[in-house]
Amino acid sequence: MSDRSLRRPELHPVWLAFHDRLSSGRPVSRVRIGPLNDAEREALADLLGLDRLPDAKPFIALTRLEAALAETDGRTVREVVADIVGPIDDRAADRRRANDERAALWAWLEAHNTVRSQPALADWATHCRGAGLIHGSVTRTRELLSAALTVLAALPAGGEPLPVFAAHTLDGDSHALDDGTRLSSLVLRALSTVYGVEPPDGAQQRRALWARAGIADDELSTTVLTAGLCPDGHGTLSRVTNACTEAGQAASLTLAQLRTPGEFRFPAVPVHITENPSIMALALRRFGPYCPPLICTSGWPNSAVIHLLRMLAAEGAELRYHGDFDGEGIRIAAYVLDKTSAAAWRMKAQDYRAAIARHNHGPTPGRLTEAPWDPALAPAMAEYVASVVEEVVADSLLSDLESQITAAGAVHKPQILFPESNT
Repeated sequence: MSDRSLRRPELHPVWLAFHDRLSSGRPVSRVRIGPLNDAEREALADLLGLDRLPDAKPFIALTRLEAALAETDGRTVREVVADIVGPIDDRAADRRRANDERAALWAWLEAHNTVRSQPALADWATHCRGAGLIHGSVTRTRELLSAALTVLAALPAGGEPLPVFAAHTLDGDSHALDDGTRLSSLVLRALSTVYGVEPPDGAQQRRALWARAGIADDELSTTVLTAGLCPDGHGTLSRVTNACTEAGQAASLTLAQLRTPGEFRFPAVPVHITENPSIMALALRRFGPYCPPLICTSGWPNSAVIHLLRMLAAEGAELRYHGDFDGEGIRIAAYVLDKTSAAAWRMKAQDYRAAIARHNHGPTPGRLTEAPWDPALAPAMAEYVASVVEEVVADSLLSDLESQITAAGAVHKPQILFPESNT
C-alpha cells in the first residue's frame, strides 16, 4: 500500500486514534476506533486485509496493524502515525516531569532561608502550595514567590513610603507592591502569618500591617527604649544616651534620631535585648547608672529597634536576645535573630525546663513554631504546655547583667552597690 493510500481521509480516524493512545506514554496492545462510516470501514478492511467489514467501533490490535504495515509499507505503526499526524508525545512522562517541577518548587519554598529562619512562615508556604500555581506555570509562580521572599527579607523597612521601599527592593519597580497586586497580597498574607493576625480585609488593615513592618513609619512616634548606652562622640544620639545613662534612666530614641545620629562610636561590648520593658525597669532600679547596655523591643520590634541593633552590630557590639517562652515570644525571637546578628540569650530548651522546674506553670503557650536556634525548644514547650514570661526569670537575666558589670571592672562589689530587688 502506497503512502498516498495510507493518507486517505477514510483512514485518518485510525491514525488519530493510534496517535492519541501512543502519546499516552502507557503500554498499548489494542485501540478502539470509531464510530466509522461505511467508507471508513471499507478502508480499514482493505488496510488489514479483512474478508468482511469491521464493526462501526472496532478494536484493532497493535500487532495486527504492525503486521499489515510491514507487508504493505515497511514502516512501523509509530513511524506511520508520526509521519501522517505528527510527533508522538509522552503524556505520562510530561505529567511526571510537571509533578517533579511542582514538587521541586514547593520544596525550594519550604527550604528557603527566609522561611527557615522565620518558622512561622511555614504556614504561609503551606498556604501558597494549597493555592497552586499561577496560571499553571511553575516559572511564573517561582518568580512571584522569589519577589515576595525578597520583600520579606528586606523587612522591616526603615520607614520609607511603600513605593520608595518597593523601588529600592524590587529593581526600581515602585508600583510592584501597590494595593491589589498579586505580590502585595502575597506579602501581606505572609506578614499576617508572622504576626499571628488575620489577613487584612480592608485598606485600613492593609496600611496598618504595612506600618507594623516598618513601611511609612512616623519618624517621631516610632521609638526604641534603651538603657546603659555610652557611645563616644558629640552627636545628638551620643549626648542623649550618655545623659540618660549617667542619670540611671532609660532613653526613648526616635527613628529620626537614629537616622541622623551625628558622631556616634560604640565600643565592641555585649548588648542585651529584652522583649518586655519591665526587665529594663528592674535593671535600672538595681544598677542605676551602672546598667550595662540594654535594648527593649517592647514586643514585636519596629523599624527603630532593628535600625539601632544594626547600628550597634556595625560598631562591633555582640547582641544577645531574650524574650518570653510562649508561641509569640518564640516567633519574635526568630524575627530578631533573622533580622540582626543577635544570638539567643537564655532561650534554649534547657533554660525553659529550668524555669519550669523553679516556677509555677504559666498559661498555655499558644501556637508553637520551630525555634531555629534550638530545635529542642518547641517540643519541650509542647511537652509542658506552659509559657514562661520574662519577668519570671528576671533574677537570672539580672545576674547575667551584673556579671557583665563585674567583668568590665565597673565596680568591685556589685552585691553591695546593687542589692537584690524583688523580681
